Amino acid sequence: MTVEVKVPSLPESVSDGTLVNWKKKPGDPVKRGENLVDLETDKVVLDIPAPADGVLGQILRQEGDIVTTGEVIATLEEGAVAGTAAPAPAPAVAAPAPAPAAPTPVGAVTEVDLEGLSPAVRRLAAEHGLDVSKIPGGGRGGRVTKADVLAYLDALKSGAPVAAPVAAAAPAPVAAPAPVAAPAAPLAPDARGRVEQRVPMTRLRARIAERLLMAKNTTAMLTTFNEINMKPVMDLRARYKDQFEKKHGVRLGFMGFFVKAVVEALKQFPAVNGSIDGNDIVYHGYYDIGVAVSSPRGLVVPILRDVDQMSVADIEKAIGEFGKKAKEGTLTVEEMTGGTFTITNGGVFGSLLSTPILNPPQSGILGMHATKDRPVAENGQVVIRPMMYVAHSYDHRIIDGREAVTFLVAIKEGIEDPARLLLNV
Repeated sequence: MTVEVKVPSLPESVSDGTLVNWKKKPGDPVKRGENLVDLETDKVVLDIPAPADGVLGQILRQEGDIVTTGEVIATLEEGAVAGTAAPAPAPAVAAPAPAPAAPTPVGAVTEVDLEGLSPAVRRLAAEHGLDVSKIPGGGRGGRVTKADVLAYLDALKSGAPVAAPVAAAAPAPVAAPAPVAAPAAPLAPDARGRVEQRVPMTRLRARIAERLLMAKNTTAMLTTFNEINMKPVMDLRARYKDQFEKKHGVRLGFMGFFVKAVVEALKQFPAVNGSIDGNDIVYHGYYDIGVAVSSPRGLVVPILRDVDQMSVADIEKAIGEFGKKAKEGTLTVEEMTGGTFTITNGGVFGSLLSTPILNPPQSGILGMHATKDRPVAENGQVVIRPMMYVAHSYDHRIIDGREAVTFLVAIKEGIEDPARLLLNV
């Protein structure tokens, strides 16, 4: 029976996507839930899973094609793989040959990356009351995929040992992930022997360019600067970092302190946490902080929700998970949608001072920079202190200069005297 492979329903804020990397060729066996092709949107890369067990038939849309929800991109011959699943991988693809003897490696990744689950996996596990930690992960980095959950369910229903059917899902990661936008071949040298390459923008890069230009053209953006003595926080971190990591299982960094200081400052200056909607100003009664992280596809800004209810340990764990997902390309649209304020840290790349650009419709963004030992005056004496320049870019349409400056001063005071964050003073 021929089954159509269609583009799944895209998130509300995504209108279309670009096919970037077919994982299978016509004639290859596939399992239900196995990723057939990557779909790049202007926010994330999504999987398009196989709707049934079978053999991939005709590929109707090629890499680089723009597709929309419900569009048919391929056909699949359902059930055709049932009698040939075991011998088929060897002649079809070289890499899957070891898959039938993979119970040991599949079991070995059981403990890896249970935090990076897709919404589809979480929903399927919840529907069937499954403990995801008991499902061997066959995805990238040991991630549990939808195919793994379905195979696990099939094994439970048939009464077969769990490890055997799950191992059959191992072909999912066979195809090595290809770069989203591979460079084109060099052009022929000119008369002086020089060459150049023309590479199309990825959708994410094009979206970044669009939003940056929009921020420049539609906001009255200004930036105010200050400097922070990092010694109090560095001393506190040095004193408790080992105990903190032992208790919470995550390293104590500086971002937790800055996020907390930002939230306390936002409470004092609600306009900085607001946004413009037409002729209205929306004052948000919650604190969803975007934290800019680097990924192979460009800068992305996942959102920490309700940060005022999170501990420093919760914040550090969440940021670590976001960084891991950004590198693996597993961030979801939901994790990058919304946000009332953004923090970006150019200091991790060595930046000493910069002007961060707004992330519309937000009205404020904090830029952190590298910490450097500098001579400063304290109580009439010149001393060496670890100093960081910070920048606050803001939309002058709804935030006055006095508010912007005192907001940044409030962050400075919170970092230079961390007890303020604990005592809320």
